[in-house]
Amino acid sequence: MKGIIQLSRVLGRTALVFRRSIHSGARPASAIASKVKVERQLTPEEIYAREDKYGAHNYHPLPVALERGEGIYVWDVEGSRYYDFLSAYSAVNQGHCHPKIIAALTEQASKLTLTSRAFYNDVLGAYEEYITNLFGYEKVLPMNTGVEGGETACKLARKWAYNVKGVPKNQAKIIFADGNFWGRTMAAISSSTDPSSYEGFGPFMPGFELVPFNDIPALEKALQDPNVAAFMVEPIQGEAGVVVPDRGYLNKVRQLCTKYNVLWIADEVQTGLARTGRRLAVDHEGVRPDVVILGKALSGGTYPVSAVLCDDEVMLTIKPGEHGSTYGGNPVACQVAIASLEVLEEEKLAENAERMGDKLRAELNKLPKDIVTTVRGKGLLNAVVIKETKDYDAWKVCLRLRDNGLLAKPTHGDIIRLAPPLVIKEHELHECIDIIQRTIMSF
Repeated sequence: MKGIIQLSRVLGRTALVFRRSIHSGARPASAIASKVKVERQLTPEEIYAREDKYGAHNYHPLPVALERGEGIYVWDVEGSRYYDFLSAYSAVNQGHCHPKIIAALTEQASKLTLTSRAFYNDVLGAYEEYITNLFGYEKVLPMNTGVEGGETACKLARKWAYNVKGVPKNQAKIIFADGNFWGRTMAAISSSTDPSSYEGFGPFMPGFELVPFNDIPALEKALQDPNVAAFMVEPIQGEAGVVVPDRGYLNKVRQLCTKYNVLWIADEVQTGLARTGRRLAVDHEGVRPDVVILGKALSGGTYPVSAVLCDDEVMLTIKPGEHGSTYGGNPVACQVAIASLEVLEEEKLAENAERMGDKLRAELNKLPKDIVTTVRGKGLLNAVVIKETKDYDAWKVCLRLRDNGLLAKPTHGDIIRLAPPLVIKEHELHECIDIIQRTIMSF
């Protein structure tokens, strides 16, 4: 009997341990061992197929599966290295995973990430002071994405029109340029002239009108309407194919907007932050917009950060509760943005972009005109126009560039944007020029 009692106690303790393991999350060694196995690295084709199966089909990526980036380079899952000549549409001006920006991100992320704007935090004010002093505006409104910056600028313009200019209620108009691109929200596509952006998404935002880009007489005619609140324009049209306006265009835009009491909104999301060889692209003509929209490289490609800059007359028309964002101005975004702007200034990336851009265009202009019909750009925001034939087009050229170790992407069919990180050095640039020349000459 005594032996039976001892056995029952042992079994009871075993059952108790087993029950505890179920509720505590502990697992038998055999179960743990079965989970300890190295997952097989997916092939590029498997990665493409998985995205195609589970993701929305709203992008058509170039077939390359990336897993790592550093400076001007990215590596795919098979270990092949490429020069990045897109820079995430100019979001990684400072280079991939810049150590100063990553350090700012990780340090703040381990301390405080989000408070919303229901409370103050100890970082937002420091960021606001830094960015307004750097760009010379009285106020900043922090947001997350470039298109949110555009939406914010449009709301500010309408509010200013009603409260300051005296436009009748619900009659404010905003003028945009043909070929513009600032995102894919309902407001953004309402100003678009690209059918792939707006087709099938109507009805559209009222109060938006269009004039040809780089056409001063057409702009002046539009601005004579007393209900016009603002003219929103990219200093260089990026998504349209790096379309550079005539010298003096921005100066005349400034003059006309002042003459007709209209706000000039400069969309510098892609062109700003040293990309074109100046801190802002408008600085090429020494002019000051009423409103500036920033994004993309404001975080060095590490975090969604955007900003709208303007003076008190415009910014203070919006009161508490009339506009905002849960994540806009969060501590991580603010620290990342400060570090990103400091990198641009400390490493003199605008100056490097201007020097490298001049060299790049000089070499690209030597390519055969029967293949590359046009070369255009400023700084390191550049594009080439490829003459399409039965043997090649811009997509096929980009595929062969990839095979030769350089990543670029077509836009609008026959245009290839060439925009490496601004940290590129001269010997690296010459290697890239060699790749581009060899690729073009192979057709």
